[in-house]
Parts: sequence; structure tokens; C-alpha cells
Amino acid sequence: MNSFINVLLLVVTFPTMLLSVFVGFDLPIDFLNTTGANLLYRFEVFLGLGMVYAIISLRRSVRRWMGVFMTAKTSKYAWNGTISRERKQRVILYTSIESIVLFFLALSYYYVTDQAIFISSVLVFFALESMIFLLANVKNNFRVGITSKAVLVSDREIILIYLAGLRKVSVSQQTVYFDYIQDLQLSFPIDCVEKTERSAFFTSLEAQLDPNRVLFQNTSQK
Repeated sequence: MNSFINVLLLVVTFPTMLLSVFVGFDLPIDFLNTTGANLLYRFEVFLGLGMVYAIISLRRSVRRWMGVFMTAKTSKYAWNGTISRERKQRVILYTSIESIVLFFLALSYYYVTDQAIFISSVLVFFALESMIFLLANVKNNFRVGITSKAVLVSDREIILIYLAGLRKVSVSQQTVYFDYIQDLQLSFPIDCVEKTERSAFFTSLEAQLDPNRVLFQNTSQK
């Protein structure tokens, strides 16, 4: 999900930067017989692009905070544990990179044209929000939980895997695969679960499922 959000942000970035360059450097726009600085409705377009950035980023932020809030209620889970040290290090790295990129993108927009101030403000806000999210939760709140209905992984990404319709659970190439009827397959990295806790994780997962309907493959070796 997080990768998809980043792709959406990247898609919005190209037209936004293009518009900022044309407006900021007052470049000619021949097919409209005008220049960037005199472009009609440029304020409204910048505002609209800023709202798109805000909506996409807000969706990610809400999902992140909701995931952390849900997995923090450890008593409601059959099994619940923090993510592995290796996973946590990657979460810190990637979230920090995301925040830095948003911050410098905001500065770039504003440097090119001050008319992009709303977009820059939105990006700075969510860059700071990501760092606050990281600092507030990295110590003990990035977790994996199992209930009778689903497996929930909550860190910089939210991975929700329902148990209904599940036919096979297998481990291959550092990934846990969940195969369903009608050829649907979901997965998450095995290092979401601390190595010392993997046996307990799969034991608890097996306890939530019918052994006559769900096959477990290679899980005991991990």
C-alpha cells in the first residue's frame, strides 16, 4: 500500500513541477498564447494540486495511525509481537528518506515560485507528520498481530491478511505466502516477525485455522 501511495505522489509531482517551472520562470506556453506568469487560474491549479497531495498523504497517515492503534491493543490478539530489529531498521531508513524527499520537494517548489506555497506547506506538514509518527511509535508500537479473523502487520505499511478462504500458508525466499481459493495470493516479509518469535507466530496462526482445510508448508523451518 505504501509503495502505491508513493507512486501516486510521484505521478502528481511531474505536472506540479512542470507547472511550477513554467510559472516561476515565466516561460511561454504557445498553445495557450500566454506565458506561465500570466496563466489564467494558476492559483486555482496550484490549490487543486496541493489538495491532491493532501488527500493522498492524509489517506496514508490515517491508515498508519489506525494500524498502530489497533495492534497496540495486545489483549485482543491471540498472538501479538513487535516487528524484528532488521525490519525496524528498514522502517526507520525508508520513513526518514520519504520525509527528507517531501521536505526538499517542498523547498524546490517554493524556490521556483512562491505561488506554490500551499503545495509546499502541505508537503512540509506531512514530512513532519511522518517523522512524528516514526518517533512516537518506533520503540514498541510497530507490531504484528493474529486474531481469529486476520493477520495484521502495522509499521510504515499496513498489511491486512484475512483468514477466511485461506488454503495454504508457506514460507519461501524470506516471504510468507497466503494462498486462497480462486488463485488469490497475499504475502508479507518473514522478517516482520522476530526470528525468535516465528515458531510461536505460526503455532498461533495454525490454532486459528482448520488443519483439514489449510496446508502449512515450510513454516516449521523458519
